[in-house]
Amino acid sequence: MKLDLIDYEHGISAIDSGFVRPRLDAIHMVVEDGRAAFIDTGTNTSIPFVLEALRAKGLTPESVDYVMLTHIHLDHAGGASQMMKLFPNAKLTVHPRGARHSLADPAKLWQATVDVYGLETALRNYGEIIPIPKERIIETPDGHTVALAGREFLFLDTPGHARHHVCIRDAKTGHFFVGDCFGLAYTELETDGKRYSFPTSSPSQFEPDLLHQTIDRVLSHHPEAIYLTHYAQVREVPRIAADVHRLIDAHVAMAKAIQASGARGEERHQRLKAGVRKLIADEAVRQGWKLTPAALTEVFSVDDELNAQGLAIWLDAQPA
Repeated sequence: MKLDLIDYEHGISAIDSGFVRPRLDAIHMVVEDGRAAFIDTGTNTSIPFVLEALRAKGLTPESVDYVMLTHIHLDHAGGASQMMKLFPNAKLTVHPRGARHSLADPAKLWQATVDVYGLETALRNYGEIIPIPKERIIETPDGHTVALAGREFLFLDTPGHARHHVCIRDAKTGHFFVGDCFGLAYTELETDGKRYSFPTSSPSQFEPDLLHQTIDRVLSHHPEAIYLTHYAQVREVPRIAADVHRLIDAHVAMAKAIQASGARGEERHQRLKAGVRKLIADEAVRQGWKLTPAALTEVFSVDDELNAQGLAIWLDAQPA
């Protein structure tokens, strides 16, 4: 796979991490006055693309001041330890929950990943995760800021997808790096120049009420563009947000109906998965996505399973 680099305005670029399939998983790079920051890392196998992107900008590993994580799910943070080895001047920014419980001592994070994907898939997709020295980690609670060559980045505590999630506001543009809070805006869904997004309720900390609040908090800053890890820059932010709000509610209603029917265990899981697939198919019709049913199934071939798992965990956490 060759480097897939999308350059936007104001020194912002999206790099295809190479994770699973083309344009599934983006690493964002910001360059300011010869200094660089990366937002999210992909996995260990993403490192060659990151180094090539630096070379394309005339920069070196010594030019990197920050590796910023929106959250610590391994498609976003799996390459962090290798990046920190390669970038001697870099500090890693992460939500306090992620800093304390995972990146300095990643055993729990790794076990959670194995629990979701299985050992064989986890090893194939992510590789070795090694500890990052605590003195190189900057915790980013709500309202924390860092500066890249004077360019300020503001961190907001944004739960709903995960309790260790932050959204990051770039003061130069007013744009946000939103991780997974605005769902999955796969490029395959683009239709007549319009981008679309579908929420992710992947395990294990999906909390729909908090996710609604997170989306509205980002909207309150009126960003002209947001950058999703899945995938890259999206504009028309209010329209995208309205769709994601509506689809979060649709996931919740579907899950509650299945729970109320008495389904449990494997039967419940399969019905949840089928319910997610129906929501995807209905949205394709509603929005006019130009994909065959087979292609649509392929695009969401992992997400239907993960959304079902996350919904099941959320249902089990509800009061009796």
